[in-house]
Amino acid sequence: MNSSSVDSGRVHDAPSKNWVYRVLPRALWPYAQLARWDRPIGWQLLMWPCLWSAALAAGAAAPLDSFSPARFLLHVFLFVAGAIAMRGAGCTYNDIVDHEIDMEVARTRSRPLPSGRVTRAQAKVFMVLQALVGLVILLQFNALTIILGIVSLSLVAIYPFAKRFTDWPQFFLGLAFSWGAIMGWSAEFASLSLAAILLYAAAIAWTIGYDTIYAYQDREDDALIGVRSTARRFGDNPRPWLIGLYGLTVLLMVFAFLAAGAGFFAYAGLIVAAVMLAYQILVLNIHDPEQCLALFKFNGVVGLIIFAGLVLALLLRLI
Repeated sequence: MNSSSVDSGRVHDAPSKNWVYRVLPRALWPYAQLARWDRPIGWQLLMWPCLWSAALAAGAAAPLDSFSPARFLLHVFLFVAGAIAMRGAGCTYNDIVDHEIDMEVARTRSRPLPSGRVTRAQAKVFMVLQALVGLVILLQFNALTIILGIVSLSLVAIYPFAKRFTDWPQFFLGLAFSWGAIMGWSAEFASLSLAAILLYAAAIAWTIGYDTIYAYQDREDDALIGVRSTARRFGDNPRPWLIGLYGLTVLLMVFAFLAAGAGFFAYAGLIVAAVMLAYQILVLNIHDPEQCLALFKFNGVVGLIIFAGLVLALLLRLI
């Protein structure tokens, strides 16, 4: 990362035409970058398991005459807002923990903390403010969902340190990032079920897969500074691992859909998503960082397709 990029106030891997740089005053750019508002794929990937679960639960509630369209739409809104707030808080926390590591990695050197555009104290205050927004959103749910949301903080706290003690930090990311797959169900039923647990496991496998592709951008720098990842663990032949991870994702989702009694369109959406996952494995070039980033972002569309299938299945039941 050269000094001109730092002087511009931008970060290395964010699109320069993002709304952050067109709308916000320059003084707020570093905070938007801490929260990753200029890279929305992060909160989108956090959001999708929440929305999958909410839609799957709504589909299960419909035959029981307990489904409420207003409640479903409220849950969707709350999960989207919560994903944005908590993704921002989590990323800010991660940057505080990884401050020194980020200074050694070319892709992350331009972030607000290593570049000196914010202090650690300022970052901590901003993190707390975002977490408070997330808490206000969480308190709109039922008691079980609130408890589950609080429990998830332990997973969020562990994740930044995982790269220091295991080759599988992506597994810990999956545990944290996929937690919404059980919260969407609990928000509807105030209880858990096998379908929600299976969906959670599927989302974990999916997260490990896409974040492994993402990690190949930093593999050489990570090796130099001793940071561990599945990209380093899988080496130059990640395809068998990705086939297993993405295959497990699809298989567990099939079982989750069966357990919840999901309709035809849920499976149709999953088939389309499976083809998209297979495409990623087929074309992946681990030596092309730009392609790795593009394939990582492609998973936002995968999440959307699965959600669309579940919503169509729900609508069909309501007709």
